[in-house]
Amino acid sequence: MTGRAALLGPAEVRALAEQLDLHPTKALGQNFVIDANTVRRIVRVAGVGADDTVLEVGPGLGSLTLALLESVRHVVAVEVDPVLAAQLPDTVAQRAGELASSVTVVLADALRVTELPVAPTALVANLPYNISVPVLLHLLAHFPTVERALVMVQLEVAQRLAAPPGSRVYGVPSVKARWFADVKQAGHVGRSVFWPVPNVDSGLVELVRTAPPRQDVTRDEVFAVIDAAFAQRRKMLRSALSGWAGSHDRAIGILESAGVDPTARGEALDVAQFAAIAAAAGQLP
Repeated sequence: MTGRAALLGPAEVRALAEQLDLHPTKALGQNFVIDANTVRRIVRVAGVGADDTVLEVGPGLGSLTLALLESVRHVVAVEVDPVLAAQLPDTVAQRAGELASSVTVVLADALRVTELPVAPTALVANLPYNISVPVLLHLLAHFPTVERALVMVQLEVAQRLAAPPGSRVYGVPSVKARWFADVKQAGHVGRSVFWPVPNVDSGLVELVRTAPPRQDVTRDEVFAVIDAAFAQRRKMLRSALSGWAGSHDRAIGILESAGVDPTARGEALDVAQFAAIAAAAGQLP
């Protein structure tokens, strides 16, 4: 079901916060979008439509939720704050009328949720900035029906997620995200569209689900290699992976078997090469 909603602006957001005696906390990453054009832009860039069931994390006061309901079949909103979770259905009922039946609110920590009442096809969210990468990776791992995602995160995190191998900011988030999806930056969001105003700019990141680069290794096995490689970022892989491999010589043997230069550094490798290293480790005595 789609239709029109009365979106939240600065006055409405502040009025709701006052009604709830809400004092946004940095611990929960609570910065609420107060600009209707921004949330409609997010929905448009996400490319979601009437056939989509969207997973939204941290809906807060409902700014993005209302905009999503104008375009999608259903929104499953996961909110950790019990006060906000209890208020959201009322806000949607008041401002979206008949669309209220198209939202399900789940009171849960997004880092721990592993089941939802309906299977989402997309993830669209203004993620809590202090835990954005762990939440994103957790949801991609546990909800394989999510075919695409558009998330708003701190601009620096957006740049890291979308960074290619060899980039100065390429690292663990860059590689792990690509186990699940193709990743690219999809826009910049200024500070003034939030209340309270954060001290950083934000960025949009688009992810489109892809098959894992290999089927003969598990995600955990590959992620263990990635973690080891970047734990000592400036070291050559033959040294950085020696603890993970069990010895310096075995690390060299695994790397050579995987077709990776032992003198390379982790920042030069793509996710397929990390998967090849994990596979080679399983085959080498």
